[in-house]
Amino acid sequence: MSEIHTDKTPLHTLNPLNRFSDRAENYVKHRPSYPDAAIDIILEGLSPTSQLKAADIGAGTGISSRLLAERGVNIIATEPNTAMREAAKIHPLVEWRDGTAEATKLPDKSVDLVTCFQAFHWFNPEPSLWEFHRILKPSGRLAVVWNNRDKDDELTAEYSRIVRAASNNHPAESRMQSVEPLLVTSHFINIREYTFTYRHELDLAGLIGRAMSSSYVPHEGAAYNQVITDLQDLYQQLHNQQGFVYMVYRTSVYLGDAIN
Repeated sequence: MSEIHTDKTPLHTLNPLNRFSDRAENYVKHRPSYPDAAIDIILEGLSPTSQLKAADIGAGTGISSRLLAERGVNIIATEPNTAMREAAKIHPLVEWRDGTAEATKLPDKSVDLVTCFQAFHWFNPEPSLWEFHRILKPSGRLAVVWNNRDKDDELTAEYSRIVRAASNNHPAESRMQSVEPLLVTSHFINIREYTFTYRHELDLAGLIGRAMSSSYVPHEGAAYNQVITDLQDLYQQLHNQQGFVYMVYRTSVYLGDAIN
């Protein structure tokens, strides 16, 4: 049964804790990473990475957790979805925890950095921001990151149209970047934004798998058949001689400092 929603439906009311359970395999294989420059700016000016402890909230299958861990940061990856946690690749500096953005179960003032990659729009914003402030050390840093599809790129724009149609215009498609609560919160100051470009190389299986990793794209029925046909056509039109197409993202990084 399809979800009933309106343009104003809060995304955190649309089963965010379990909606990705059947998408974990595609998520691991086909979700994009993030540009090195985005990780650089998140860590810039903080203590040496080996001394940092970070909580990666809504960590999914650990894409962002591993990027930070590869820089030497000790990560507590917090993810409420069991299937997503179990699909994550092991990293010695990443410790997995069952928790939500609104209730991380972490101690007060226990981390230097809180990160949310491609997840903040699924959180109930005000209690989540309060929780992030609670677990951060004084003047700790919050980083909220989105990979936003670049609608000026031909393939990316057409992919977005296909997915939007297949999802029956799911509200997450239009509100993927929901930064407004961060801009008005009383828990963080000095909010600043940085933007980078990221190109995700995909073959045909990857292009289809990228769509199937989205929780609101159907996995069966007429709409599923249509999205597969449309993506096959798109790939045939635009792939290069090596058999790849490129999804282009504008990666937005928002940083804020916890109010003491």
